[in-house]
Amino acid sequence: MKLLFVTALKESSEIVAAIFKKADIRVYSATDTIGFKNGSDKYLLDNWFSSGDAKFDSIFLFSFTREENADHALALINQYNQEFQSDFPIRAFVMPVEKTSN
Repeated sequence: MKLLFVTALKESSEIVAAIFKKADIRVYSATDTIGFKNGSDKYLLDNWFSSGDAKFDSIFLFSFTREENADHALALINQYNQEFQSDFPIRAFVMPVEKTSN
């Protein structure tokens, strides 16, 4: 099992939902969030919400899913970001789930 995290501008939430559907991720959670960016840094996590001093209405989605589904979603997100280059790409990462309560 994997934990898939995705963050994007709020306007991209339907795109992420479509990607999840294509990746056969049917159960996920989403929450609104505000991304802040102060200055510029080369470290990816410090550059998560692009550059400039601003705040961005964003959405944060996550799903506990099979490795194949998480990998498929990540590939689709990378493909989307390459085809539709933006100052605000969809960001995603996958983490292993070592233990669960079930």
